[in-house]
Amino acid sequence: MRLLTFRRADGSLAPGAIVPGGVADLGKRLGVASLRALLASGRLDEAKRLDTADLPLEGLSFAPVIPDPDKIICVGLNYRDHVAETGRTVTEKPALFARFAGSQVGHGQPMIRPHASVEFDYEGELAVIIGKAGRHIAASDALKHVAGYACYNEGSIRDWQRHTSQFLAGKTFAGTGAFGPWMVTSDEIPDPSTLTLETRVNGQVVQHTTTDLMITPVPQIIEYVSTVLPLLPGDVIVSGTPGGVGAKRNPPLWLKPGDVTEVEISRIGLLRNPVEQEA
Repeated sequence: MRLLTFRRADGSLAPGAIVPGGVADLGKRLGVASLRALLASGRLDEAKRLDTADLPLEGLSFAPVIPDPDKIICVGLNYRDHVAETGRTVTEKPALFARFAGSQVGHGQPMIRPHASVEFDYEGELAVIIGKAGRHIAASDALKHVAGYACYNEGSIRDWQRHTSQFLAGKTFAGTGAFGPWMVTSDEIPDPSTLTLETRVNGQVVQHTTTDLMITPVPQIIEYVSTVLPLLPGDVIVSGTPGGVGAKRNPPLWLKPGDVTEVEISRIGLLRNPVEQEA
């Protein structure tokens, strides 16, 4: 099943499920305020039984899949080709940093280049959405805690990222990350290491990888992160980008107003966003 968050005509956000003929409004059907609330309530199976639409998919205004997560944990340097292009070395443990919910936009919404910098870069990634809470989760049990997967463009402001050894400043500018278009539930993707990920800018392929090439696979990421703090329904883990980022091209390929970015992951879908200048 594909689950999403959309904007109603009155501007309010609502959880939805793609069904034959369009989208079922889960707020109206099940009385849940958000996908995070749906996952926390354990009512995902009820959503899967819905088979009639409340509104068409065409023309829908998408929000980030989970607009209100308790946390967004990102993994840096998780593909060897990206480690190599940055001139760094592979670390024994995954490099983690945080994004904030306000840094995200939905499918079709503009990613925002800020006034502070022109060094706006793309990063196509697989997002992992937690469905079942847990702490000290063993890697062998980790996938049981996953609700589903989505596409993520972990847009980065590179010069701000380099201000210090801490990544956060360049990684969570308002409107720079895109998350969508929807979440595909984990029953349709039993093994997240079997996917193909591709990033395009204005139709040009700039990143291409398979997820089996992650240095730290999804189960081990969950084990590591859940040792630090409990994972909750609706939490998002952004699992790392492959090589080919704009900063390491010659000349660098910075995103500019008018560009269109696409992150496509097999068995999930296509996340597309235009780029606009901060107002």
